[in-house]
Amino acid sequence: MINETEPKQNTEEKLDLAAMYEATFRKISEGDIVKGKVIALGAKDAYIDLGYKSEGIISRAEFKNLGDIKIGDEFEVFVESKENEDGMIVVSKFKAEKAQGWTKIASRYKEGDFIEGRVSRKVKGGLMVDVGIEAFLPASLVALKGFGNVNQLMNQTLKFKIVKMNKPRKNLVISRKDALAQERDEGKKKLIGEIKVGELRKGAVKNITDFGAFVDLGGIDGLLHITDMSWGRISHPSEVLAIGDTIEVMVLNFDSNSMKVSLGLKQKTESPWKGAEDRYPIGTKVKGKVVNIMPYGAFVELEKGLEGLVHVSELSWTTRINNPGDVLAIGDAVEAIVLSIDSGNQKIALGIKQIEANPWIEIKEKFTADTRAEGKVRNLTDYGAFIEIEGGIEGFVHVSDMSWTRKINHPKEFLKKGQKLEVMILAVDSESQRISLGIKQLTPDLWPEIVKKYSLGTSVEGTITKIASFGFFVELEKELEGLVHVSELELEPSQKLEEAYKVGDKVTAIVAKVDETERKIGLSLKKKE
Repeated sequence: MINETEPKQNTEEKLDLAAMYEATFRKISEGDIVKGKVIALGAKDAYIDLGYKSEGIISRAEFKNLGDIKIGDEFEVFVESKENEDGMIVVSKFKAEKAQGWTKIASRYKEGDFIEGRVSRKVKGGLMVDVGIEAFLPASLVALKGFGNVNQLMNQTLKFKIVKMNKPRKNLVISRKDALAQERDEGKKKLIGEIKVGELRKGAVKNITDFGAFVDLGGIDGLLHITDMSWGRISHPSEVLAIGDTIEVMVLNFDSNSMKVSLGLKQKTESPWKGAEDRYPIGTKVKGKVVNIMPYGAFVELEKGLEGLVHVSELSWTTRINNPGDVLAIGDAVEAIVLSIDSGNQKIALGIKQIEANPWIEIKEKFTADTRAEGKVRNLTDYGAFIEIEGGIEGFVHVSDMSWTRKINHPKEFLKKGQKLEVMILAVDSESQRISLGIKQLTPDLWPEIVKKYSLGTSVEGTITKIASFGFFVELEKELEGLVHVSELELEPSQKLEEAYKVGDKVTAIVAKVDETERKIGLSLKKKE
C-alpha cells in the first residue's frame, strides 16, 4: 500500500534543511563592511572566507607589499559586488578602511578644526595626506607665501586645518598654510611675553636686503642691520649671511606696540674699541691696510672692526694732493702715526706724512722773504697758480701778484702748466705750510713813472684790445692799458659801441684819470680844449 504522505514529508524536510543551511550564512549586501579571513592566495588575488555561501575575492594590489598578506589573516572588507562573472563576491580592504575612517573623522571633526596627518603622495595640483583617510592638500595651501616646496613635505607628519568636508562624497580638503599661520600667531604671542632686550635668541634668516637681513625669531621678524653684523667693514649682508641660515642674535631693542625688533650679531663679542686708547696712544706708530677711499681721505684698518682716518691733508708735507686715490689704493699696507683717538665716538685720526720729519722747519730757514727761486707751474686755479720751487714744495702766486700793469682775469692768460719761471718769495708760513710767491715783484714797480708819463690831459695813441658793454680797453704800451668808458665817447643816439669801434682799431685819446692806488688809467675821446 502506497503512503501518500511520504513525498510531502520529504519535501518539507528538504525545505527545512535548506532553511537551516541558509541560516548558517550571514546576510551580506553591497556596501556592507564585513569581517573576512584569507583562505587562499593567487597570483593577483586573495580569496576571503566571508562566512557566506560564496567566497570573496580581493586584489593583491591593495596591499603595499605582497609580503603584507598571508593565509589566516583576518580583516574587515567592503562589499563592492555580490557576484562577479565567476560567481564570487568582490571586496575591498581599502574601501573598508576609507569608509570606517570617514565615519570616525566625521564624528570627531568639523570644518575649521585642526588634524594631524602624514603626507603620503604627490598628485596633480597638490598632495594627498593620510589623516585616517586620504585628504587633499592643494599646492596653494602648502605654505604661508607662494606654493612652497612640496617635495620637502613628503612622508612628514604635520598639523593641518580642515577647510572643507564634503560628506556625500566623503572628501576632505585640508590646509597646511592655515596651520602654519596659527602656529606663527601662537609663537608670536608667546614670544611677546618672553622677549627681553639683551638676551640671545636663535632665528632663521628670512630675507636679505642692501641694508640688512630679516630674521624670523619664531613668529616675529627682527631686523639685523648691516652695521650690527660685524665690527669690521662689510659691503653687503650677503658676505656674512645667506637666506635659510640659523643664527644666534642679540635683542638690541623691542617695541611691543609696533612689534619692531632690532637685532645684533657683532654685539655677541666685545667691541674692539674697548681699551683702544690704551692700545693706540697718541704718537704711536701703527701698521694697517687701506679698506676705503673717500674724497676727503682714506680709512685704514688697524685690527678687525677698528679703523682710522687719514685725512687728505695728512698724506704729504709738501705735495698738494686733491684726491687720496692718486697716492693710495684699497688693499695697500701703510704705516701711520696716531694723531688723536676718541673711543667713545669710535674715531681715530691718523697721519702718514708724520712718519717723516717735517720739512717745513728747514723750509722756513731756507726760503726767506724777498729771495728769488726757480719754479715750475704745477696747477692753475681761477685766482692764481701753484708753483713747485723745490722737491715737491709748492708755493702760491695770486693773480694780483703776476703783473704791475696788466689786468689779468685768469692765470692762463699769463702762465702755462709746466712752464718754468723765476719767482720771488713773499712770505713763508711753516705752521699753515704755505708759501706766498710773486712774479711782478721781480721787477720794480713802474707806476710812479707811469703817473708822471701819463699826466692828466696828455694826448695818447693806442690800439683797442677789448670791447665791453661799459666801454673798451686801449693798449698804450706793452702790458699797460687804459679804459675809455662809454661816458667818454661821442656817439650818435642811434649808434652802437660795437659798430663804431672794433678790436685792432687805432685811437687817439686824452688821459682823463690816473689812479696809482687802483693802478688804473681812464681815457676820453670827447673833444676838449
